[in-house]
Amino acid sequence: MPQDIRTINYIWTILLRNTDMATTNAPATNTPQNVTDYPNNNTYFLVWNFRENTAAEQLKSVFQRVCALVINLNNSALDRFPDSKASCVMGIGYEAWLKLDLPQPLPKELKNFEAIKGDKHTSVSTKGDLHFHIRSDVKSLAYDMAAVISEMMNSVADCVVEVHGFRYWDSRSILGFVDGTENPHGADRTYFAVIDDQDPLYKGGSYLFVQKYIHDLDAWKSLTVEEQEKVIGRSKDRDIEMSDDIKPKNSHIALANIGDDLKVVRDNMPFGSVASNEMGTYFICYASTFSTVEKMLTNMFIGNPPGNYDRILDFSKATTGGLFFVPSTGLLDSFGG
Repeated sequence: MPQDIRTINYIWTILLRNTDMATTNAPATNTPQNVTDYPNNNTYFLVWNFRENTAAEQLKSVFQRVCALVINLNNSALDRFPDSKASCVMGIGYEAWLKLDLPQPLPKELKNFEAIKGDKHTSVSTKGDLHFHIRSDVKSLAYDMAAVISEMMNSVADCVVEVHGFRYWDSRSILGFVDGTENPHGADRTYFAVIDDQDPLYKGGSYLFVQKYIHDLDAWKSLTVEEQEKVIGRSKDRDIEMSDDIKPKNSHIALANIGDDLKVVRDNMPFGSVASNEMGTYFICYASTFSTVEKMLTNMFIGNPPGNYDRILDFSKATTGGLFFVPSTGLLDSFGG
């Protein structure tokens, strides 16, 4: 085994064995996790559920170590691989927050996500205790971060979602259209993604919502490019939004974008298996208020007005749906002991 690989493996081993994993330069209380980073070339999405009947002390001990590990991984990646744009963001579900006896009152809008049912399509709700969003331009680093987290979580939880996302051309989904054009940029990313005065107790935190979509590629490819553009509301080649007098009222752009003052930060990534033709999009967004996300989902699945649902849902099915709270780095650091 080459010396550099042995060195990297040794570092990960030390991280696992060190249960304290004290970090230097403890982060400021209200500093957010890396929720405003831009989508990366390689991404791991992991959803874990705690096993029933796990001893409370063991559960809390592992959770404490995982919180410290996330802080450590981000600091280590920044120091050792500054050009990799690597980060790990951890979110906590409502039931996990209660089970772990985390601070009360809870973040104002943290709850179990309830399914949103339209006449034809449903935004399903699925259980999730912890969510990890791992990004890196270096695929090996993303893998190692996911692996070391999984080694620690395996003793008390089951991974119910593991998605390996990748950048497709110029940030396009597998459907062929650019994804995330309406994302805010610059300081607006923090404004729309990070809690400020909305909930003073949890400044620096974010609401994280995720859905795993599976595309019906055969049905999609049966459409002409012009028909596909009407479903999305944008040109496929040049990524230019249709004018309001041409854009269909049930297009994705018309219903998913609910106003310039109601935005979220999306980090969607394509994933899937080419051989089985099961390709999809992992929808992920960070928001300062979850009510913004709920309004968007209501528009898409129920319709605005009701019945005028998002046409893209005829070709993309949501198979998961979960809400998590992303604590600030300071709060996460305090959870790590």
